[in-house]
Amino acid sequence: MRGVVTSMRGSISSSIGRRLARAAMTAAHRLMKLGWFVRRPRTFGAHALALTPDRLIILVRLRYAPGWRLPGGGRRPDEDPREAVLRELREEIGMIAYGAVRVGVDLEERADFKRDLASLLIVEEVIYRPRNWSWEVERICEAHLDDLPPDLSPRAAGWIAAVRDKI
Repeated sequence: MRGVVTSMRGSISSSIGRRLARAAMTAAHRLMKLGWFVRRPRTFGAHALALTPDRLIILVRLRYAPGWRLPGGGRRPDEDPREAVLRELREEIGMIAYGAVRVGVDLEERADFKRDLASLLIVEEVIYRPRNWSWEVERICEAHLDDLPPDLSPRAAGWIAAVRDKI
């Protein structure tokens, strides 16, 4: 992968601290999945295919889930997907500026026992300054669309394929 990898560093600098944070986040996520298994909730998501000024795609590695993923997350049913994805980019990667934002695709999915409407937005010209440390995001990378990391999550790979012709 030719992409530039930026690791998150900061207040939990020891490898033991990072491992403990990962274990805690993974356990919390598994508990949430158990609740979703019982309730089968209707959820809404907003995710970004975020492109740098050099047209590199920005990916995140979460502490509680394997593989590189697109930045984003949940949104309220009445929340505009555009506003939600911009909020998520500020929170997850430290976005400080962006260009055009457009809807790539809305996908009905069944993920983690949820019935999810995932809105995927294309956000161009993203400039960001990674935070020193995040509970959720462990690492950030930039990659060429034709040279994505081999451990890209299947869901992210599907989303990228769904909007590739719109980039």
